[in-house]
Amino acid sequence: MWIDPIKTIDLIIKGLIVGIIVSAPMGPVGVLTVRRTLNKGHRYGLATGIGAAVSDMIYAILTVLGMSAVMDIVEKPSTMLYLRLGGSIMLFLFGWYTYRSKPSIAPPGQHRGNFFQNALTGFLVTLSNPLIIFLFMALFARFDFVQPESPVEQSLGMVAILAGAMIWWLSLTHAIDKVRSSFHMNTIGRINRYIGVGVMIASVIGLAYTFFY
Repeated sequence: MWIDPIKTIDLIIKGLIVGIIVSAPMGPVGVLTVRRTLNKGHRYGLATGIGAAVSDMIYAILTVLGMSAVMDIVEKPSTMLYLRLGGSIMLFLFGWYTYRSKPSIAPPGQHRGNFFQNALTGFLVTLSNPLIIFLFMALFARFDFVQPESPVEQSLGMVAILAGAMIWWLSLTHAIDKVRSSFHMNTIGRINRYIGVGVMIASVIGLAYTFFY
């Protein structure tokens, strides 16, 4: 089967970006990952992130399948325009919500658990938020990510989403583990503000690109 290398690279890059954007905001699973890294160690925080990444992957697959099913409608130029506009607006609102969010910090539990148990709770916490599908829809529409006519390239792009999420969780837990003694939970709010500003700027750029290119 012929694989288009340009499309493959394009979808892999987009998948990595999507995976990082979806994982980065410090919501409940982010706070849980940070707390476990601080209180239990890097390995347990990373396990939580792995569980969250697997859950995100499931929602990403469901979103791609759903959007692929209506691709004949989606591919119309007028529909694509509205999807891109809607995706940019939703991303901006997501960025604003992230900027304004103040995650609640629950005290850590006393039970250390094993690697699988920590991964399972990260998975379940993320799975309990099906609204993530709307974020995936916005990102996929914004990046023209859904390519049902190219199943191999699309599959590699989906794997890249998981890889992007893992890059984020690995980087986050490693960084927190290194600054464990000086890390304050107030930093989580600061991280959210930086991420929110970045997402809002990216959404505005995407909106301008839709109108002028």
